[in-house]
Amino acid sequence: MEYLIGVLLALAVVGSAAAIGFDRGRAFYPTVSIVVASYYVLFAVMGASPRTLGVEIAAASGFSLLAVLGFKKNFWLVAVALAGHGVFDLLHPLLIENPGVPRWWPGFCLAFDGIAGAWLALRLMSAGRTSTQPGVLAKP
Repeated sequence: MEYLIGVLLALAVVGSAAAIGFDRGRAFYPTVSIVVASYYVLFAVMGASPRTLGVEIAAASGFSLLAVLGFKKNFWLVAVALAGHGVFDLLHPLLIENPGVPRWWPGFCLAFDGIAGAWLALRLMSAGRTSTQPGVLAKP
């Protein structure tokens, strides 16, 4: 059920962002990526050890850095950050013991991140522009 909810919520978020025009600015998807990466830090604050908190901060910092680099240099890195975080969600329970993470979260977040990353990749492919141009998703 968490996968279905993740897919539906991601479609609602990216679909409404496109319809409203939120995603015309280059900051929308990098911001989504940074926020998504920060949730494991929140869960660590709620119920994990200081060591786990440090590991989660390091992981979130890596995804955030990728989103910032994508914003500044090549927007494809933002799509990689979103989709890559989905892979991280899949592996998270195997790599990091964080008792603050709800049981259903990795599946939900995997679905959300995968859809958001794929959506952005499709938008970039259909934009017909180089990924480094400002306003790459802006309608002409």
